[in-house]
Amino acid sequence: MRILSGIQSSGILHIGNYFGMMKRMIELQEREELSVFIANYHALTSLKDPKILKKDTLDAAVTFLSLGIDPEKSTFWLQSDVKEVLELYWILSSFTPMGLLERAHSYKDKTAKGIPANHSLFSYPVLMAADILLYDAQLVPVGKDQIQHIEMTRDIAIKFNNQFGEVFTIPNFSVDENVQKVVGIDGEKMSKSYGNTIDIFSTKKNTFKQVGKIKTDSTPLEEPKEFEGCNVYEISKLFMNENELLELEERYKNGGEGYGHFKVTLRDKIWDYFEPHRKKREYYLKNTDEVKDILDFGANKARTKAQEKMEIIKSKVGIAI
Repeated sequence: MRILSGIQSSGILHIGNYFGMMKRMIELQEREELSVFIANYHALTSLKDPKILKKDTLDAAVTFLSLGIDPEKSTFWLQSDVKEVLELYWILSSFTPMGLLERAHSYKDKTAKGIPANHSLFSYPVLMAADILLYDAQLVPVGKDQIQHIEMTRDIAIKFNNQFGEVFTIPNFSVDENVQKVVGIDGEKMSKSYGNTIDIFSTKKNTFKQVGKIKTDSTPLEEPKEFEGCNVYEISKLFMNENELLELEERYKNGGEGYGHFKVTLRDKIWDYFEPHRKKREYYLKNTDEVKDILDFGANKARTKAQEKMEIIKSKVGIAI
C-alpha cells in the first residue's frame, strides 16, 4: 500500500500534530510504502517571515527524525525540493472548477477566524491534490477536518482521467477513529493557526505553562467534577492507559481536588512521554548538516518518481511535444 502524508512547517509542532498524524506515520513505515514530506509551500499560506519559515522547516524535520521517522524505511523530504509538484499544481488548476474550491470548509473556517484571505489559501486544495496525485498515493491518513480535501482530490483526478485516460490513482482516505480531533487548550481543535497548542518539544517551564492555560469550568475544589467533556481529561486520554484513566476518573468523581491538580498530573505525563526523544532531538539540532543530507536523500527518491509521472502528464495534456 502506497501511503502519503505531509505536515506544514508553520509554527512549532504540537501534540495535535503528533497524535493526529506523526505517530501514525512512524508506525506505518514498518509495514507499508510510506512517503512523508514537510509542506513548506503550504506554510506560505499563513507564514510570510522567511527567517521563521526556515527555522520552522528545519525544526519540523528534526522533530520527525527525533520521534522516529526512518529515512531508510520511508521517503522523507522537503516539499519545495521537488519542483514538479508546482508544475502539476498549475495543470490541475485547469481542471478544478471554481465552485469546488468555493465549497471548501477549511478556507471558510480559517478566514472566519481572521486569517487573511489570499489565492494560496483559496487554492490550497489544488496543491494538496498535486502532492497526492504526483506520487500515485493510494491512501492518505487525515484528520476529520481534512476529509473534504481528499474528496476534492478525487474529484479533480476523476475529471482529469475522464478526459485523458487512467493517469492518476484515485486515492482513499483513512481516519483514526480514536484520534479524530485533538482538543486545544481552549477546547477547540488544536491548531497552530488558533494559538491553542501544547508543544511536543519545549522547555519544562513552557510545557507546564501551556498545560496550566487549559480552559476549565468553575466547579469548586471540594465538589465532584464531570470528566466527560473536560479539556484536561480529553487531552489526558492521549497519554494515559486504561487503568490510569480510571484512576483519574475516580479523582474527578470524588471531589476534594481542583482542576489545577489534574493539570499537574497531565503536565508530568506529557513531559515523561516525550523524554526518550529529547536526546535524539539534541543530537540533530547539533548536526543540522546531517538533517539536510537526510532530506536531500529523500528528495532524490521523491524526485525520481515525480519526474517519471510528470512526463506522462505533460504528454497527455500536450505540453511535451
